[in-house]
Amino acid sequence: MRKSKFFKLTVIMAIFALMLTACTKPSNETVKPETNDQVNESTEVSTVEITDVHGTVTVPVNPKNVVALDNRTFETLANWGIELAAVPKAVMPADSPYVADESVQDIGNHREPNLEIIAAVNPELVIVGQRFARFYEDIKALVPNAAVIDLNFDVSEAADSPGENLINGLKNSTIVLGQIFDKNKEAEQLVADFDQAIKDAKSAYNGTDTVMSIVVSGGDIGFSAPRSGRVWGPMYEIFGWVPALEVGGASSDHQGDDISVEAIAQSNPDWIFVLDRDAAISSTTDAVPAQDVIDNSPALQNTTAVSEGKIVYAPNDTYTNESIQTYLELFEGLAKVLAK
Repeated sequence: MRKSKFFKLTVIMAIFALMLTACTKPSNETVKPETNDQVNESTEVSTVEITDVHGTVTVPVNPKNVVALDNRTFETLANWGIELAAVPKAVMPADSPYVADESVQDIGNHREPNLEIIAAVNPELVIVGQRFARFYEDIKALVPNAAVIDLNFDVSEAADSPGENLINGLKNSTIVLGQIFDKNKEAEQLVADFDQAIKDAKSAYNGTDTVMSIVVSGGDIGFSAPRSGRVWGPMYEIFGWVPALEVGGASSDHQGDDISVEAIAQSNPDWIFVLDRDAAISSTTDAVPAQDVIDNSPALQNTTAVSEGKIVYAPNDTYTNESIQTYLELFEGLAKVLAK
């Protein structure tokens, strides 16, 4: 009798153990989703670590209430449909969608910015750079709970390699923005197009023609020094241009250095590359189109560049829109005209 009860109890326990095994998956078993479209939301990456000029910063992916202050980023952000909470409208291209959008707060220009507006919009991310780089510490103190990144890079005469800094700075900033706003493919394509444009512009230059780069502002012609400074300077290094004129103590001033038009004419450049500073600033009252200034300069008329029509103008909004798209457009244009 005892043996029969013991046998029954053993059978019941065995059946119960089998039931538990059937209902439990081994801990090392991988459960695959039924389709590739299924996503486990708990495993999505919510932050990304990026490196700026100050070090490593943890940034939320697709952050809310973004403030952008870097002129090199506005066109990229606009093209990707990124909403912004505040920008410096006074130093932005007039046709930027952020300028026309009344819901986007205006912090003013970099000379007297209203930084309190940044705190008021309660940002998760503030993008600093270029004109606003000097306010980096002030902004960090103002919004301690926000991620603040500084995408600035040095193209001044103090830099060892302004040309390399320009190229790497634009590419790295694009990749960083792609990581933050989940636009990695778009960023990679931009960088690939940019690299190709550099290659094409470099191969189109014959290696011997002399180049004169100038900045036209308020009807005056300024000398844009080779190798450093805004826009043209670093390109001498990038493309190996031969400068028509070199001046000791030249600076990276945004209006160019004060060199006489006669001195520019005497250098007799094969090419003249022009940045029309006023064309990007709609509020300028004494603006004269750069082309008019050059056409009405008697001293320049007998130069090779003017007499042969070898003059290249940077895109009109370049001074306030030094984005990777601007340089891409400029490099593609250079490749076409230099190859003729």
